[in-house]
Amino acid sequence: MTTQEPRHAPQTVPEPSRWIAVFSLTMGVFSLVMAEFLPASLLTPMAESLAISEGQAGQAVTVTAIVALLSGLLVTAVTQRLDRRHVLLAFSVLMIAANLTVAFAPHLAWLLLGRVLLGVALGGFWALSTATVMRLVAEHDVPRALSVIFTGVPIATISAAALGSYLGDVIGWRNVFLLATALSVATLVLQYVTLPRMTPERPTPLGTLVSVIKRPGMGAGIIAIVLVFCGHFAFFTYVRPFLEGVSRMSINELSSTLLAFGVANFVGTLVAGFLLERSLRLTLLLMPLVMGVLGWLLASLGGFSMGTDAIMVATWGFAFGAVPVAWSTWITRVVPDEAESGGGLIVASIQLAIALGAAVGGVMFDISGVLGVCATAGTLLLAAAALILVAVRTRPEASADRDAMAATCQ
Repeated sequence: MTTQEPRHAPQTVPEPSRWIAVFSLTMGVFSLVMAEFLPASLLTPMAESLAISEGQAGQAVTVTAIVALLSGLLVTAVTQRLDRRHVLLAFSVLMIAANLTVAFAPHLAWLLLGRVLLGVALGGFWALSTATVMRLVAEHDVPRALSVIFTGVPIATISAAALGSYLGDVIGWRNVFLLATALSVATLVLQYVTLPRMTPERPTPLGTLVSVIKRPGMGAGIIAIVLVFCGHFAFFTYVRPFLEGVSRMSINELSSTLLAFGVANFVGTLVAGFLLERSLRLTLLLMPLVMGVLGWLLASLGGFSMGTDAIMVATWGFAFGAVPVAWSTWITRVVPDEAESGGGLIVASIQLAIALGAAVGGVMFDISGVLGVCATAGTLLLAAAALILVAVRTRPEASADRDAMAATCQ
């Protein structure tokens, strides 16, 4: 009999690292995020076709976020005995079914059903993605692999906004979702060919979530995640009113600035892998600190110069590009033995922060306008940076305690 593998060690990774499989996960991210945000760019034609209000059509995004939150929390417990390859492939099948349901939806109920299916796939995929990367690549390659996966987010966001609107006018919104279905099929095929078998390492009952959140430093980390993403989405939800009302940009200047934001976000995601290989703590701390300072600069100096505003918005995009990669890497460092449960907690925290960020931004917009939104976002991000500095651990408990003991003895 072989001896039992230590609890903190992930499954042995075969060499060389499976980078094609990592790319298939990137395709999954791109396809899911693209499908998630398509309704935002197709809201008006969808509402007209289904004979509903734009507010009702907008619930297609809200429903997906809520279901993704629940799916991220529950997926590891529900699928604890299933091969991770099969689970990930099932999520791609769900994504195909979701897009087809939306494309052929005769009324609101079918639209929402399709978005519920997408939410299950979205939350589940994100929850398992980090742990899957840990089993596909060598430990020292994990930050770089995560940065590759997260490049799918800015590309999909830009594509959903720009291509979604354009193609919706040319071929109709239903055909846009059929194109998204074709992309999902291509993703499924690539994952089927490249993903290896990944049997579950140990059962992960629902109570594991509670035990993980109770670990030293985890609570502070989750709160910091909520603050960072809440601050970002409070600002990003109202970036267009800022650029139109404060910076006085025309539609062409606005489009160029948002494109610059997206490109900078993409570059920031790529750079994150190299930063994280050098210092996880510095990356976690520096990005919300930069964004927080930018929030207050936009609130104080916004409108002084259109070019300066555009540069600050693009810099914000660059800084935020590293944020999801950094926190996904963080979970692989602090709970390497429960990366799936930790990933589920991060997914739930981010989805909650998205909803809170939009809500907080809306309240501040009504009270003090878009400059108040910028100041509030900056405050939340600076609070996150302070919390990261004083309370967030970047090593497992045992490792951190050994380091502290060594420092005390010296």
